[in-house]
Amino acid sequence: MAGERRRRGGDGARERPRERGARREREPREQRRGRGRTALVAAAAALAAAGALCVAAQWSRWSAAARLVTPHPAPPALPPGSTGALAAPRLFWGTYRPNVYFGMKTRSPRALVTGLMWLQQQEGGGGLRHTCEESDGLSRYGWLMHDGENFGVQEIRDGALVLRTEFLKRPGGEHGGDWSWRVTARVENTTTPPPLLSLFFYVATDGQGTLEPQLENGTRLAAVKGTTEELGHFTLSFLRPTVPSSEDPKHASYNWLEAPSPGLHRLTELVRSSLSPRSVFSAPGRPRRRFFALSPPGGLPGDPPRGRVLLHQVTLEPPAAAEVTFESGSAAPAPVPLAGAAFSAALARHKAAFQQCFEATFGLAGKGFTAPQQRFAQAALSEVLGGIGYFHGHSLVQAAPGERAVPGAEAALFTAVPSRSFFPRGFLWDEGFHQLLVARWDPALSREVVAHWLDLMNAEGWIPREQILGDEARAKVPPEFVLQRSETANPPTLLLALERLLPAAPRPFLQRLFPRLLAWYAWLNRTQAGPEPLSFRWRGRDAEHERFLNPKTLASGLDDYPRASHPSPQERHLDLYCWMALGARVLAALAERLGEPAEPFRATAQALSDNALLDRLHWAPELGAFADYGNHSAAVALRWQHPAPAAPGQPPAAPQLVREVREAPRLRFVDALGYVSLFPVLLQLLRPDSPRLPAVLAAMRSERQLWSPFGLRSLARDSAFYLRRNTQHDPPYWRGSVWLNINYLALRALHGYASTAGPQRERAAELYRELRHNLITNVYRQHADSGFLWEHYSDSSGRGQGCRPFAGWTALVVLAMAEDY
Repeated sequence: MAGERRRRGGDGARERPRERGARREREPREQRRGRGRTALVAAAAALAAAGALCVAAQWSRWSAAARLVTPHPAPPALPPGSTGALAAPRLFWGTYRPNVYFGMKTRSPRALVTGLMWLQQQEGGGGLRHTCEESDGLSRYGWLMHDGENFGVQEIRDGALVLRTEFLKRPGGEHGGDWSWRVTARVENTTTPPPLLSLFFYVATDGQGTLEPQLENGTRLAAVKGTTEELGHFTLSFLRPTVPSSEDPKHASYNWLEAPSPGLHRLTELVRSSLSPRSVFSAPGRPRRRFFALSPPGGLPGDPPRGRVLLHQVTLEPPAAAEVTFESGSAAPAPVPLAGAAFSAALARHKAAFQQCFEATFGLAGKGFTAPQQRFAQAALSEVLGGIGYFHGHSLVQAAPGERAVPGAEAALFTAVPSRSFFPRGFLWDEGFHQLLVARWDPALSREVVAHWLDLMNAEGWIPREQILGDEARAKVPPEFVLQRSETANPPTLLLALERLLPAAPRPFLQRLFPRLLAWYAWLNRTQAGPEPLSFRWRGRDAEHERFLNPKTLASGLDDYPRASHPSPQERHLDLYCWMALGARVLAALAERLGEPAEPFRATAQALSDNALLDRLHWAPELGAFADYGNHSAAVALRWQHPAPAAPGQPPAAPQLVREVREAPRLRFVDALGYVSLFPVLLQLLRPDSPRLPAVLAAMRSERQLWSPFGLRSLARDSAFYLRRNTQHDPPYWRGSVWLNINYLALRALHGYASTAGPQRERAAELYRELRHNLITNVYRQHADSGFLWEHYSDSSGRGQGCRPFAGWTALVVLAMAEDY
């Protein structure tokens, strides 16, 4: 028994009560310790899991940010080195600074920059002109002729002062050749004596190179000898002014300045701060007059210098002409300098060649247009070509709302711009329309621009919709618009231009483009997908709903065009659906041309062109029109909200306009007849025999809806949103005005339907003739009256509205005149 008890741990019954109590206390402690250890292990595991999730989330954010700023891995659309002086000398120098009234630079990241400023001498200094500003109040300025390569002629009217700026290029050497300028000044309705005029010619380096002033008599800057990496040795000469149309000298006073360059965006500030009214103009037989002149030392506080700048000031009484010559050290010495009579003769040859080429390309004389109308069309084309710029720098990008903004990859962009005064930078959806015109004039030039844009693509396939590259471009943009968000798309209008370029484009060019076009289309398909298969939704609509009558959709390019009142994932956007159909169609044609698999694109194009699917997703029977779909209330309005009384001693807060929703939103089609409603016709998805086509054509021709004597209005006149403000500070934009880009697409579509068998053929032809006449007549009349092409036009008076000059897509009027679609 004893042994049995020992094996079993017996004798337990004989334990004393104190021992039994101690044991009972120890057992719960040990159990608690065990449970504590288990809880500790569980907590550690949870902490590790949370840490892993945190690390994974951090990694995901870091990876997204890294891909955001990583260039796409496909071979570049532009072969490396293909834009340099040796590979492309004809385009190395150009008027690639569209933000200034007159200037030239090279297509290189650290370019030598040249430009012109002027000052009409008045009490207090007058207004110094340099960058294109609407606030300058110039009555007109713009290129009259510009071939995009060799020469240009521009007229500028600043009050009674008329300036003509002309440039010529001469090929030769290894650095883009030579060039010359002539600036001619005259005053209309002048008093006696005429006011003094100061012209400031400048040359600046950007962080590299040397500039050495060459003085004449110790006071006049006769020339600048310099060296840069891209140009080697060169000489820039400032010739003495002459009487126009003669070689007779013109009396002038001279001043000059050498200073550290504060950056191109601050050159105006540098000159303005360096002016002093201590100089005296003393022409023979004229009274002595004081004027503002450059007075060294010059410089500005702030950032460290970016290079050097030299300025040559010549002050005179108009009329006068001043010339500048640039001679490359690698070019063989010319027998005659490109100045004086030689300049005049060469310019006459280029002008004659331009006019001949223009007629051969567009045939306007053959269509019966008058000489003034032809000159207008030449100027419209020239403004687009003269507005092509070269930009270099970093975009400021953001992976997602709330994430840190980061600089994008270093990039270069060769592009036209919508407006030299207001939008002197690249816009993705504008550029496709620009290139429809440029491609007709110079296909090789257009191919370069398209390739530059596609090389901006990041690893995901995204192209930022607005390109703000470099200090000069950024200086024109309000800070809140600098940031580019990676969820925001833009209409792929470059595909319109590519469709035009495709038949004659060299095969190697198309092969370089193809992988990037695939990535771009895939990105759009992936990131802008809608709630149903083959539906699409623009991302990035305004989030602060209460501030807007209708939250904007900047991604669409149609900004404040009315969409669903309450943005939601259930939205289906009609215009994006049509753009995706166009993309599939163009990619299918491109794949076939290259011998690549085209079936996936053909299948997508066929599916999106299925009028039954289009009907199911976007035909609104209750509206009798195609429409967006989403969470929408038609009963919305802006009302004044008066804040609570201010605290004692504090200024009262201003009242604000906020949105009032009088009826709860629900999922339905959006009742906003306008440009978006026309997209199935604009991009010709609708079959010629479609039963929906008569309703669309009727809406186009209805004066109660879209028809005006000046073109198709952007929103129906009977819409609740017609000409309504979107916020306290946002006037209507795409809510009634006539826009040339959409009207051109309408002409293109109507011309197509009029040329194709179908029950609406004659109706389409009639609309085409009327719309074309109205558009051309009004844009020409407004240009004759105001001197400018405009951003958009009033649907009630036809007057130009928005910013000006706006060559951009308004210059598509040239293709409408030529009936070139």
